[in-house]
Amino acid sequence: MKKRAVLALGHRALGITLPDQQKAVTKTAEAIADLIEEGYQVAITHSNAPQVGMIHTAMNEFGKAHQDYTAAPMSVCSAMSQGYIGYDLQKAIREALLNRGLYRTVSTVLTQVIVDPYDEAFYTPTKVLGRYLNAEEAAKERKKGNYVVEEPGKGFRRIVAAPNPVAIVEIDAIKALLDADQVVIAAGGGGIPVLEQEHHLKGASAVVEKDLAAGKLAEETDADELIILTSVEKVKIHMGTDREEQLGEISVEEAKGYMEEGHFGVYNMLPKFRASISFLEKREGRRAIITSFDHVKAAIQGKTGTRIL
Repeated sequence: MKKRAVLALGHRALGITLPDQQKAVTKTAEAIADLIEEGYQVAITHSNAPQVGMIHTAMNEFGKAHQDYTAAPMSVCSAMSQGYIGYDLQKAIREALLNRGLYRTVSTVLTQVIVDPYDEAFYTPTKVLGRYLNAEEAAKERKKGNYVVEEPGKGFRRIVAAPNPVAIVEIDAIKALLDADQVVIAAGGGGIPVLEQEHHLKGASAVVEKDLAAGKLAEETDADELIILTSVEKVKIHMGTDREEQLGEISVEEAKGYMEEGHFGVYNMLPKFRASISFLEKREGRRAIITSFDHVKAAIQGKTGTRIL
């Protein structure tokens, strides 16, 4: 039986600008090909913060310049980012595999993620989005019911909620592709957050934390491993002190202890550990790995990375 892994790509694996992204995914595809060559079935999810911010800004500016067009809602911008990141990833992974004599269909599934309308995150939005606004533009955003925060000396920025993922709408399609031993890119940028209203799905003005979406994808596909790629080979604790330490293989209980001690911050490593622990506690025999994409092959062999068992 092949092992099944969900691989979560961070910003470094994608770059920021269009040319950056096309260059970055070529290297990232080699790391993914390493996994497939090792006998893994792979589902890939990815970050999208720079990309969705760029799309949101561009669509809003277009709407301002053309009277008959409206600004694009956040859900639409998220969908667009999934499409163009998936496009570059698909091409790069296919090429990397064919260069090794491997053939797999690589598909991007436009993925919606159901969120709870009563999630506490909707009352305390935290994710900064898009360009700086002037006072007049900020006032218009507030009239629409959107949250805006001022950064002194710079202007105003829109902020949106980051609710927890509840369920993945297209999970059956994703599992069917994995069962057929194909490579699937799904839940990009945390997925498109939607609110379930009987049979209708309404796009939410929010973003889903990508690491939590990766954990949910790993749970719902019954993966054996959750591999979260970031900018460091191993996670560190007591950073900047004489007690600084790299974490290798640790237990779930040890990971929980480090979280409670506040080692990981709110927006950096903490979601990665939250996602890992939730995934591991759903079934025995699983493993979560946090490492950089240029060390992923060594990490799955147990030679490096932070490995939670």
